[in-house]
Amino acid sequence: MAETAEDKFQKGLEGVMAAETALCYIDGQAHPTGILRYNGYTIEELCENSTFEEVCYLLWHNELPTKAQLEQFKAQLVANRDLPPEIIKLLASFPKDANPMDVLRSATSCLALFDPDNKDNSAAANERKAFRITARMSTLTTTWHAMRQGLEPVRHNPKHSMAADFMYRLLRKEPDPVEVKAFDVGLILQAEHGFNASTFAGRVTVSTLSDIYSGIVSGIGALKGPLHGGANENVVKMLLKIGEPSKVDSSIKEMLANKERIPGLGHRVYKTMDPRAAVLIKYSKQLGERAHDTKFYEMSTQIQTLMKQLKGFDPNVDFYSASVFYYLKIPTDTFTPVFAISRDAGWLGNFMEQYRDNRLLRPLEKYIGYQERPYMALEKR
Repeated sequence: MAETAEDKFQKGLEGVMAAETALCYIDGQAHPTGILRYNGYTIEELCENSTFEEVCYLLWHNELPTKAQLEQFKAQLVANRDLPPEIIKLLASFPKDANPMDVLRSATSCLALFDPDNKDNSAAANERKAFRITARMSTLTTTWHAMRQGLEPVRHNPKHSMAADFMYRLLRKEPDPVEVKAFDVGLILQAEHGFNASTFAGRVTVSTLSDIYSGIVSGIGALKGPLHGGANENVVKMLLKIGEPSKVDSSIKEMLANKERIPGLGHRVYKTMDPRAAVLIKYSKQLGERAHDTKFYEMSTQIQTLMKQLKGFDPNVDFYSASVFYYLKIPTDTFTPVFAISRDAGWLGNFMEQYRDNRLLRPLEKYIGYQERPYMALEKR
């Protein structure tokens, strides 16, 4: 009997192409590292020469901006940083021990209620909403971090880039330019990555012609999971638990013997080293040297070497973003919100792309339950 579409099954949709995209190209088989390009530009070139704002523009418009376009784009982001007063009151009502991703998800959803373009799903309105969402997700995260400590939120500096503004408001001091560059690179590297779980979840949502805020909330919900966005937080916990470079070998071997997962290693797409991790290694080393404490960098490189020898696993983006963000003094439970702030650029680019050539995303499922069964009355069961 010939195989039908209903008979085909790929667990986790692995290897299944669901749509076409011009945003992101990935080659997970290339050596010595995989290949990642945004609209044809390598991630290495973008990190070396561009800014997160330029990458946002690229992902939304499929071209890098001119100088005039970039200045106008940045001005729009700055103009939309402030939160509606009602959202500030809402944040103040949340329990101070709330998970930052829960706060970000809930508050982002509520932002839609105060957006004048909320009911307009046109391309022009969606771009205006994209500016508000991108600017305000950063503000939500820094405002909540201040509030949960009982502090007044820091007002933004309109001269700051997105990376500098986030660090300024989170850490409550003028950021070091070298550290801003490292953080900006981290944002660029996490901005887009094909049909990952959160992007796909959001595209499914907007494929129903739901609004762009609903797509973002779907993305945040999927990103919260430790198998997607929370891995770098677990990497830091592992490094803190191991404690010293001299304890890496014994600790990792013990974890493996106990069947524990080593976070930040291996990837569904990359079968060689994640090119984003390759970029972040040098920033982990640089920041460690500037802090006169290279322990996390040294431990990370030791774990990388050991796991390659023992299991053939290479690091992914989460593995080295963990030490980079730790050196930048970003609170560990804020790592995943930072990922959301960054990936927001790619989500929005994907949603705009989905709207332009929409078809409802509705895969088939393989039924493995009972076939027809006789119904038995309640008193006879």
